Amino acid sequence: MQDELLLQYLKMVCRGKKNMISGRTLETRLHLSGNELRRRIHRLRCRGLPIAATRRGYFYAETAADLYATILQLQKLRDGTDAAIRGLEAAMERFGEPGGRSG
Repeated sequence: MQDELLLQYLKMVCRGKKNMISGRTLETRLHLSGNELRRRIHRLRCRGLPIAATRRGYFYAETAADLYATILQLQKLRDGTDAAIRGLEAAMERFGEPGGRSG
């Protein structure tokens, strides 16, 4: 139910990139923590709802171009996370070396 409140707010107040709202402002207006806001945005997107974002904030997308820009941004985040995982996996392999420490 709380996800629906966020969805309705975005649809009514933040429709289109021109009406983007910062995450901080959304947190304040909807009385959410940053983590809870991101979880709710994630759930809405997983349901196929067009919640777009830039580094400056969130909005209810009106165009495929807005969604595509958001997808590209998320892919960059994923690529960075994948690189960190690969690095940690390489570091973990070194724990098997004599002495049990990496340096």
